[in-house]
Amino acid sequence: MTEHPIALTMGDPAGIGPDITLAAWIRRKDERLPVFFLLGDPDVLTSRAALLGLDVPLCIIDEPDEALEAFSDSLPVMPIAVASAVEPGKPDGAAAPAILGAIEQAVDLVRGGLASAVVTNPISKAVLTRAGFAHPGHTEYLASLGAEPGETLHPVMLLSSDALKVVPVTIHMPLRSVHDVLTTELILRTIRIVHEDFRRYFGIETPRLALTGLNPHAGEDGTLGDEEERIILPAIDTARAEGIHVIGPYPADTMFHAAARENYDVALGMYHDQALIPIKTLAFETGVNATLGLPFVRTSPDHGTAFPLAGSGKAKPESLIEALRLADAMAKQAAASSAA
Repeated sequence: MTEHPIALTMGDPAGIGPDITLAAWIRRKDERLPVFFLLGDPDVLTSRAALLGLDVPLCIIDEPDEALEAFSDSLPVMPIAVASAVEPGKPDGAAAPAILGAIEQAVDLVRGGLASAVVTNPISKAVLTRAGFAHPGHTEYLASLGAEPGETLHPVMLLSSDALKVVPVTIHMPLRSVHDVLTTELILRTIRIVHEDFRRYFGIETPRLALTGLNPHAGEDGTLGDEEERIILPAIDTARAEGIHVIGPYPADTMFHAAARENYDVALGMYHDQALIPIKTLAFETGVNATLGLPFVRTSPDHGTAFPLAGSGKAKPESLIEALRLADAMAKQAAASSAA
């Protein structure tokens, strides 16, 4: 257990966030989960528990550390009211202020030293965008909250499981845009953040990074594209000169089988699907989304709101359980590293 509890955000209350939160708390002892508290609406949890036939007593708290005593017998909740009634599976933009408020408060609590990490339940970017949300996604919003005045953070998405850890260098953009966005500087910046945060959060003194190419067969010596020679290799050469252990670029279609994975600690793909397809194939229900490059620990289940499953009893909490475990482990490692 970390010194302070983990702050878990509500996510979209019409999605499966309430379902998996309740299920995770029920399994707290069997799974030996770290103490967490939810920033969310108690009425939503009560009604969802009734719908699912779950007996989950709630404990309303004013301060995070109150969760330490309450957690064994009840689910601690720091209340944030949703403006309208919540119907499972039917997202409503009226919930946007509460959804965003939970995220903002969680970040404030962690940055203020009152919570050990932020774990976020899934949100719907479409719902928030219609309500005026100006950020490309959850990760970018967290980066804006974590930045000091005048500072611009570069958040890096890490998808983590026991079988594989991957980072997409470019994330949520059309495939046709990747060619214009992918630069040597972007790749090098990502390499540096991954290297530093694997040391900080995973305790690997010299993490081994492996990069995919952009093109089929990593360009086939330039016959299928020159981005490997022109953009990726210069980033690798600079990183090596800085003492970073990095290899590649390799063809993406041969980088993720079992024998290949033994040669690196984390793989960096050049675009979203290059990185996410292999980990979702290997660890669909247990993969965790973590954000590197922030001044605090943040993890999340590696799935979306799953509106059709909300209130059905079919939503599985495994990814949230793993997200809570990973957040706890990362926070402990960061504390140990800073104390050393």
